[in-house]
Amino acid sequence: MSVNPIPTPNAPPVAGPYSPAVRAGDWIVCAGQVGIDANGKLADGVEAQTRQVFANIKAVLGDCRVTLSDVAKATVFVTDIGAFATVNAVYAEAFGAHKPARSTVQVAALPAGAEVEIEVWAYAP
Repeated sequence: MSVNPIPTPNAPPVAGPYSPAVRAGDWIVCAGQVGIDANGKLADGVEAQTRQVFANIKAVLGDCRVTLSDVAKATVFVTDIGAFATVNAVYAEAFGAHKPARSTVQVAALPAGAEVEIEVWAYAP
C-alpha cells in the first residue's frame, strides 16, 4: 500500500514538515488541526478555537473529496480536560447525527498555544 500526500489548498498553512492529509489505501488520514485561520491567527478561547478546528477539518476533507460523514475516527487533544464540555458541544454540533469513534486526551501543550487539536481518519474507498 502506498501513502500519498493530498494537496490541500483550502487548509491553513502547515507549521512543519508534514502533510495535512494523506491517502493510505481506502483511508484519508488527516493531521491534527488547531484553531488557526488562513493567516495563522489563533482564535480566542476554546469554543472559538474548536469552531475554527472544524472549519479547518472541513476544508481539508473537502480538498480530499470527503466530508465529516465519512469520518470513522477522531482524536481530540485538549490542554484542559475541564474544557471538555465546551469542546464536546461544538463537536456534537459539527458531526450531528454521525457518531465516529473518538478518543479524548489531555496534553501538556499544543502547537501555537492552542487549547484544542483534532485529528480525523475518513474512509474513502
